[in-house]
Amino acid sequence: MLELEHGFRVVDVHARVEPDEQRRPRAGLGDPEQLEREMHQAGVVRAVVYPGPRDGDYLKANNGVARMTVGRPLVAFARLTGARDPGTGPGSTLRNLTSSRADPHTDPGDVEQYAYDDRFCGFKLHPSADGLPDEEVLERLAEVSLPVLVHGGESFTPKQVAEELLPYEFPVVLSHFGGHPLRTELMDDAVDLLSDHDDLYLDTSVVRYREHLERAIMEHPDRVLFGTGAPDAHPNVAVMEILTLDVPEDAMRKVFSNNPERVVEALAP
Repeated sequence: MLELEHGFRVVDVHARVEPDEQRRPRAGLGDPEQLEREMHQAGVVRAVVYPGPRDGDYLKANNGVARMTVGRPLVAFARLTGARDPGTGPGSTLRNLTSSRADPHTDPGDVEQYAYDDRFCGFKLHPSADGLPDEEVLERLAEVSLPVLVHGGESFTPKQVAEELLPYEFPVVLSHFGGHPLRTELMDDAVDLLSDHDDLYLDTSVVRYREHLERAIMEHPDRVLFGTGAPDAHPNVAVMEILTLDVPEDAMRKVFSNNPERVVEALAP
């Protein structure tokens, strides 16, 4: 794709990389070199990255991602796991009554270790894939107060985010406007939550809908953060989706850089 030309400093709060060469089924799937090239084409100068899904704990994968960021314009987030089932049905409720943290699950000490390791600048939660952390872990996340990027959608809805995470008062960046995969009613719910929760932010990764992007940016210009969703989406496409919105240039600047840099300090110049 051709290089984009625009006058904005653009940083990305949502990209995935693959630290284990043997797990890449084809070239470019989470490849850090390709991500750098695509970022350059799109004029993205820095990006938050985290590992893809794993069985077991993420210690090795998180450390691999941290090593990848050395000498690159990348910022590592540590991916966390939990013993709790994020579902809302009676089966999930029953399982959670008897669930307890095991060896593969993140414990409070892990959170503290990641938080005070200069290589990590935040955390990644994907509750439907990795489980939901228990109360002790969430309390430790509140103590360290680093941003937490949360996969949001039909498997972990904005309502569940509000009930399970927002009471702990750490910065929550809800991916995909809380609507993966392209569930517009959930995106509306997420935008509505911004009025009542100061610690909640939305990232624009793979949102696609102009109406929802423009509504959130115009109603809450300080709470929307640019995210590409790479490698599932090309950074060029993600940038163009914002550039073509009918919003003021100052609002675009907030989305592209000011807001992400305020929430994730390592993205700042």
